[in-house]
Amino acid sequence: MKLLSWNVNGLRSVIKKEIFLPFVASENPDMLCLQETKAMQEQVPLDLPGYYPFWNSADKKGYSGTLILTKQKPLSVAYGMGIDEHDHEGRIITAEYDDFFLVNVYTPNSKRELERLPYRQIWDAEFLKHLKKLEKKKPVVVCGDLNVAHEEIDLYHPDTNHRTHGFTDEERAGFTNFVKAGFMDTFREFVKEGGHYTWWNVITNSRPKNIGWRIDYFLISKALRPRLQKAWILPEVVGSDHCPVGIVLK
Repeated sequence: MKLLSWNVNGLRSVIKKEIFLPFVASENPDMLCLQETKAMQEQVPLDLPGYYPFWNSADKKGYSGTLILTKQKPLSVAYGMGIDEHDHEGRIITAEYDDFFLVNVYTPNSKRELERLPYRQIWDAEFLKHLKKLEKKKPVVVCGDLNVAHEEIDLYHPDTNHRTHGFTDEERAGFTNFVKAGFMDTFREFVKEGGHYTWWNVITNSRPKNIGWRIDYFLISKALRPRLQKAWILPEVVGSDHCPVGIVLK
C-alpha cells in the first residue's frame, strides 16, 4: 500500500503547471494526502477516476485546506478535531480504514514574528490528544506539513534559526512529544543522515542549492512498524515549494 503526502501550495496552481495529474499517474498512490490546497472543491477541475476525494477547505477563501484522494473508500471520514477554535482553517481530515486511521494535517505556521507561536503550542497539544484518542481504537498514520524541523539535521542552517518559526525550541518540543507518545518518524527509520529536505525558500532560490528544511512527515503508531517497508522523499518533484513524501505499508 503506497501512501504519499504533498503540500502543493495551491492545488489550482500546480494543476495549471501541468504537474499534478502526471505526478499522480506516474506515482499511482493508493492514498494521496494534500495540504495547502487553497481552494474549494467546486473551484478545482480535478478528474481522477478511481479515487474518492475528501476535501476540508478553510472558511477563508484561498487559504490553507487539505484533501485526501484514496482508491479505497474509507469506513468513515471526519473533519477537524471537533474543537471549534481549531476547525475553521481546513487543516485536518481523518479517514478510517479497517485496520488504521489516516490523518492528513496541515499544522499552523507560527509566523515570521512568532505571533502565532502561543496558538501553535495549544494546537500541538490538542492535536496529540486527538491522535491518541484515535489510537485507542486502532493504529494511526499521520502525514502532512507539520511546519517544524525536528532536529538540527533537518535543516541546512540550524545555528542561525533557533528563533525562526519552524525551528523554535517550543515547536521542536511539540514534535518530541509526538515521538514520546509513540509516533515514529518513518523517514528516520531508514535514513539517519542530514541533507534531506522537503521545503525550500523560493525567495532565496534555495532549492537548486538544496538549502532546505525537512518539515513534511509520515508518522505512524508503533504497532504499524512491522508493516513499514519504505519511507522516502521525492525532491525531484517540482511545482510547489514543498516536495512529496511517501511510505509503503505491507
